[in-house]
Amino acid sequence: MTTPQPPQEPGLLLRLAAPLQSWGERSHFTEERDTAAFPTKSGVLGLLSCALGRHRGQANEDLRRLRLTVRVDRPGYVLRDLHTVGGGLAPKDTVRTAKGGTRGADKSTVYGHRLYLADAAFVCALTCQEEAVLNRCADALTAPHWPLYLGRRGCPPEGPVLLDRSPDVLNSLLHLPLPAKAPAPAVTVLADRPLGWLPRHPEDPDDGTRPSSEVQDEPVDTTPHRRAFRTRRLYRGSWHPPEHLYTDKLGTNYLKALAAHRHAATTPPPSSAEVAG
Repeated sequence: MTTPQPPQEPGLLLRLAAPLQSWGERSHFTEERDTAAFPTKSGVLGLLSCALGRHRGQANEDLRRLRLTVRVDRPGYVLRDLHTVGGGLAPKDTVRTAKGGTRGADKSTVYGHRLYLADAAFVCALTCQEEAVLNRCADALTAPHWPLYLGRRGCPPEGPVLLDRSPDVLNSLLHLPLPAKAPAPAVTVLADRPLGWLPRHPEDPDDGTRPSSEVQDEPVDTTPHRRAFRTRRLYRGSWHPPEHLYTDKLGTNYLKALAAHRHAATTPPPSSAEVAG
């Protein structure tokens, strides 16, 4: 039986990990601000726009041509945070109402909840056939114009976001070390196209060739107060990594394995003269 192989495409590998991250999916300036269980496409493109120094509403047609594949290394858990705004202030200084008016003394405090993903880690593969787009994004992530954050400004990444620039990025995605102990549950992979190239396991309920759901996170217009998003199909697959990729929990062993992998990926092979010598 032939082992499936991912399509060979150039792209970038991004590591999105932090104590807290939040990828808004449905709420929009409501009292309950949600988070998706994985990095949304609008959130990842927003991170790239931040690195490039692009303002909200600025044209991003080049970024919209990027394809997104997400490997869920650590799903984390949902944390709910209570927010209060405006308490103890004079009416003229409180949060304005939807109609632009002021609030009474008994309604000056606005309560809300913010949901976050705590202790989560993801690796994202961004693919595109346009080398110029990948070069711009790689350069920006290496030296971002503005500080990067994972969904909300209070969620900075725990380390460098850009892991690698690869001519075969989906294959590279399947060779990165994992911050987990073996044996572990299957790793979830999410993409905006079929995942028939994932290695199959007899216990997998689905082969990832059919969309499992739809998400409304394809940005169409990012202009403030006029934001619009398009629905895209989401494909979900299960991947059972080989045992040698497991490196223990998220910690020094994983970071050392990741550093060694990056060094091996960026070190050119020896020349014939060096081998002969």
